[in-house]
Amino acid sequence: MRNRSRRGAAALAVGAALAFVGVSAPTASAADACVVNGPAYYCHNVYGAAVYNGFANPGPVVGRMYTTYSWFSCRVDNGAYVGGPHPYRWLLTKADNGVWGFMKDTSISSETDPVIPC
Repeated sequence: MRNRSRRGAAALAVGAALAFVGVSAPTASAADACVVNGPAYYCHNVYGAAVYNGFANPGPVVGRMYTTYSWFSCRVDNGAYVGGPHPYRWLLTKADNGVWGFMKDTSISSETDPVIPC
């Protein structure tokens, strides 16, 4: 029993020492910007994000994006309200089912400012 107590005390001391020197979990970094590659911009997005048939009055979902690093053609900044840092921004893309449409900016985790306007 004595050895267990010593090991427990040693583990507690090591934990306290690490806390004292400021060792902590890594923090989240800022979102990466979308990257241009030829005529397309590649951005990180939410798995299963909806792609709509429009942006001013979005209407029905025409497809979904099941990849989380997808390409986009251009952006519009005067669409329906979506919130986030770009509250009226939508991006033109082709859903994984091959249908063209628009994705909400809030479904994209990359900074979309580099994407050219439509």
